[in-house]
Amino acid sequence: MRLLLVEDDAKLADAVCRGLRGEGYAVDHAADGEAAIADAQVWDYDAVILDLMLPRRDGLDVCRTLRRRGDGVPILMLTARVRVGDRIRGLDAGADDYLAKPFDFGELLARVRALIRRGPSERAAELRVGDLVVDPARHLVTVGGTPVELTAREFSVLEYLARHPGELISRTRLLDHVWDANYEGSTNIVDVYVGYLRRKLGRPLIRTVRGAGFVLDGEP
Repeated sequence: MRLLLVEDDAKLADAVCRGLRGEGYAVDHAADGEAAIADAQVWDYDAVILDLMLPRRDGLDVCRTLRRRGDGVPILMLTARVRVGDRIRGLDAGADDYLAKPFDFGELLARVRALIRRGPSERAAELRVGDLVVDPARHLVTVGGTPVELTAREFSVLEYLARHPGELISRTRLLDHVWDANYEGSTNIVDVYVGYLRRKLGRPLIRTVRGAGFVLDGEP
């Protein structure tokens, strides 16, 4: 899943980005409101973590701009302002959730997971493709009822494929959603992780379409 963090505090942004990447998310960082709006026009984000107090354009303006142009991406608003009126203004601007600073990273992570599960529209708690079950909330995978241990990155690749069963997913599309803008390597990294998944799943559920990408099928 690909996230956009909009935060002008460089130290906080670095810590949050490192934490989210450690959980397997691809994260882009924008340090001001104008950059956030520009990034959201280019990338299809699964959620936005948006600070309220920003240079150039504040979080309320960013949120309203995204909603006016029809962008339904889930938005978690962060702010040091704790008054009820401030929270109401954020939610009325189109934010989906609100978290006051300072915050616990575990709570931030749980709120991001909840927003991603809902997405622009309500999403199923579990993703089922044949006898493969992917549980994004608990980061659990089973095949035929047997648990499969995956790394954070492997889980992210599988989760994205499981959200689009039977659909051809290109290497570039996987890179856009599972890796972030800092990745400068080859698209072959996708093949490497698909290979890891095939070995761990124990079944040929992920089919390669030569020169095009991958398809997650319900039956081997």
